[in-house]
Amino acid sequence: TVTSPAPAAIAALHTGLYIDGRWGPAASGATFAVTNPATGALLTHVADGGIDDARRALDSASRQQARWAATPPRTRSEILYRAYDLIVERADEIAAVMTAEMGKPLAEARGEVAYGAEFFRWFAEEAVRIGGDHTTTGDGANRIVVSKQPVGPCILITPWNFPLAMGTRKIGPAIAAGCTMVFKPAELTPLTALLLAAILAEAGLPDGVLNMVTTSDPAAVVGEWMSSGAARKVSFTGSTEVGKTLLRQAAGTVMRTSMELGGNAPFIVCADADLDRAVDGLMVAKMRNMGQACTAANRIFVHRNVIDEFTGKLAEQMKALVVGDGSVAGTQVGPLVEAAAVDKVTTLVDDALGRGARVMTGGVRPDGPGHFYPPTVLTDVHPDSELMRTEIFGPVAALTPFGSTESDGIDEVLTLANDTPWGLVGYAYTQDVDRADRLSDALQVGMVGINTGLVSNPAAPFGGVKESGLGREGGRLGIEEFLDVKYVARPIRGAAG
Repeated sequence: TVTSPAPAAIAALHTGLYIDGRWGPAASGATFAVTNPATGALLTHVADGGIDDARRALDSASRQQARWAATPPRTRSEILYRAYDLIVERADEIAAVMTAEMGKPLAEARGEVAYGAEFFRWFAEEAVRIGGDHTTTGDGANRIVVSKQPVGPCILITPWNFPLAMGTRKIGPAIAAGCTMVFKPAELTPLTALLLAAILAEAGLPDGVLNMVTTSDPAAVVGEWMSSGAARKVSFTGSTEVGKTLLRQAAGTVMRTSMELGGNAPFIVCADADLDRAVDGLMVAKMRNMGQACTAANRIFVHRNVIDEFTGKLAEQMKALVVGDGSVAGTQVGPLVEAAAVDKVTTLVDDALGRGARVMTGGVRPDGPGHFYPPTVLTDVHPDSELMRTEIFGPVAALTPFGSTESDGIDEVLTLANDTPWGLVGYAYTQDVDRADRLSDALQVGMVGINTGLVSNPAAPFGGVKESGLGREGGRLGIEEFLDVKYVARPIRGAAG
């Protein structure tokens, strides 16, 4: 039974551009369609912004920057608190819209709403705790006063896979720091972002602080912002390829950058691991969002002594998952976001099978409407398989053995785990404290989960190393990405010398 309130919520949405506190059409009058990945049905059309609209949005943000930066921190904090309350109050509505446009099951969408809202509460608290320093030079002649000021108008670009949380994770610290924004949500999932903008307006965010342009031509819109010279920071979550392009563009005006890019997460199961706990953790790390997450466990390394038992337990749980329309009660695995995503997963699985991998469950693309792919477990996956070298972004668990009866295989598995240009997150399961410390220290990633499959938390600094990005989002460091440091020297009257 379909129980979602999405149709009514979508019908009530503003579907225009949000610039200078007003909703309106694109300058060209163009729109683009948003569809349901579970059914292919049209949900609505939204304004399709272009370069002229991008310019208007950034002009608005630039005009408001000085006024917004001068707003008392407590005022900014209270706006975020009100927005948090509104998101929690409207959780079912937001989750329904998210499920309709992105596909994730309603229960998971509600989880994202709670997670996303928490960024607003966290940064409401951080807004009033922006610090500085006051010291004296070694010779006693000068005072050193260090303050932190908003970096200026920011470009925020979010992906489709977490359409609320990725917005709040960027918008929250920008508001708290006193930065105005131009915001481009993903064209596959703009509706949740439209709802978020409306909630912020209702919470009292002044006109022009947040300006949002939906578009089917992100290169043109973002390119206009990047080359303008008016924007002083870009925060992007998405592919490494696009991130590199933005970094090259940012160099033109020496913009501050935050880049949360691709991942290729290793998941290591040592011989001494609690296998039931490890399987449960992998289900979280692999199947969150149908595997469409940069933090998803991608390469699963299991010690030879336990791989058969582990594989059996995992395949049993994966096979039992209920696949279907995310708006239907009981669904545990929704569709992938678009047909191209299913094509990619199919190609990766076929490549692995051609190199000797075995299917324990799944592995066959279903017929019928919607962009579905079944939960799949592959074992004996060859290290040269394409799915070991790229993000799968789908519900496929690829298992590779390591170690031997005589060896714990830690040196071997660390070599395998670190053999990638990405370094976002890694997971490891062991009951040995020393081994856990060794793995934590040696994994070349920005985040490590030891005996847990979930590392994302608003209180923690989220981000990676190597080609997985620059900067951190969330935690105490999250607001620092939106602040510049200013040092003022003041002579001390009457100081000796």
